[in-house]
Amino acid sequence: MRKLTTLGITLSLALVAAPVTATAAETTAEPVTELGGTLANGATWAAEVPAGWNGKLVLYSHGFRPGPDNPAWDPGFDSTAQALTDRGFAVAASSYATAGWALGTAVQDQLDTLAAFSAAAGEPARTIAFGTSMGGLVSSLIAETPDSGVDGAVSTCGLLGGGINLNNYQLDGVHALAELLLPGQELQLTGFRTAAEAGVTITALMQAVQQAQATPEGRARIALAAALMNTPTWFSGNTAPGSRDFAAQQEAQYNWLLQTIPFVVGSRVSIVTAADGDSGWNQGVDYAALLQQSAQRQQVDALYRSAGLDLKRDVRTLTTTADITPDAEALEWMDRTSTPQGNLQIPVLTMHTLADILAPVEYMEEYEETVREARATPLLRQSFVERTGHCTFTDAERVAAVLAMDERLDTGRWANLAEPKQLDRRAESLGLGDADFIKYQPAEFVNDRTWNQDQGPGNGHGPGNGHGPGKGEGPGRGHDHGPGHGHGPGKGR
Repeated sequence: MRKLTTLGITLSLALVAAPVTATAAETTAEPVTELGGTLANGATWAAEVPAGWNGKLVLYSHGFRPGPDNPAWDPGFDSTAQALTDRGFAVAASSYATAGWALGTAVQDQLDTLAAFSAAAGEPARTIAFGTSMGGLVSSLIAETPDSGVDGAVSTCGLLGGGINLNNYQLDGVHALAELLLPGQELQLTGFRTAAEAGVTITALMQAVQQAQATPEGRARIALAAALMNTPTWFSGNTAPGSRDFAAQQEAQYNWLLQTIPFVVGSRVSIVTAADGDSGWNQGVDYAALLQQSAQRQQVDALYRSAGLDLKRDVRTLTTTADITPDAEALEWMDRTSTPQGNLQIPVLTMHTLADILAPVEYMEEYEETVREARATPLLRQSFVERTGHCTFTDAERVAAVLAMDERLDTGRWANLAEPKQLDRRAESLGLGDADFIKYQPAEFVNDRTWNQDQGPGNGHGPGNGHGPGKGEGPGRGHDHGPGHGHGPGKGR
């Protein structure tokens, strides 16, 4: 597999290039044996076993792929895999049975890959699941699977708010863009079954956003939509805009939206196809409540005042026009296959950049809350990297996370293994590139909610746990965290 040298995690959309990492020429490559095959459902698997195998396996879960190509080995993980085999670890991966939103089979595909690897190479003494983006969600779901045969999980840039919240937070953003920038126009926002359907919406939204950016009023409304969509206020460069530099923050959000609207709207086709319906909804959502909790609230207030716009009126418009309901069976499927419940069976270490548009860093707040409600917090640790982009980690950071988990499994306790300084020291000792771990507390994820089948306008305004159709008891199970814990991409402390 080493001949595959394409850069970047496969369609986990590293929207800002990752820092340069060490090349194979800088280390002594460990000779490897390549294994592979086809699982019963048609998924393929591949593995690399070093000559000096230490008996430990890293089970890699790849991110979202639109297809049609769907190889077992992800070329974007190749340099990290080599760094791991050079240190004695074997690495195995599968294609999953399908491309796209593969959550219907992905967890079992990975566990079947573990079984196939064990039959071919011998049962590992230890297995660590490692996933990126959608694969980060897969790895975290493996961590909730009893008797999986996996001992620990590292979830990086993971969609750990789950598929229901993914559909809803993206819907909240595009709903705001459509209602405020294209008032009176009928525009499909959910239920896309074809790329052509999605393409119409993409074109309309992209044109509207580009035109709106030319005026103070348009920029303020883009900022409101971006806040509802958890769009980072740091786009590029080594440092985020100042906490009061609202214009620079808004420009960053604009640049992010231009890059991501085509992807998030287009990818909804795959999710709808997998679930056989759209689980997203906004009927009954109180957008004033969402904005009140948002870490970008001050920015939106300031830009609206500067533009002379009535923020309350615009937010009221979003609430009164919110009439999209979910497909019940799709909602149930997404809850069953694509939503963490927090019931960890094994230790989990998450790793996230501070400015990630496809898996917002606020997802980490939501995931921590879900795990805490399941009373599994002692098994979870979260780490953060001071960088922009989706999955833009160095090999040093990825390998350091695996080694930290390996030591956690050796000792049976976390101690300071997941602390930023300790992760930095470990990463920078590897000779694989830089590391920028930072102490960070993500802001509130404001888009979680529970669907009440009987709800109409005026119901379901509060946040819920985003874990399915609810019980018909009003707004769902709110978490009562108040306005959040940070502002914008945050500051290390």
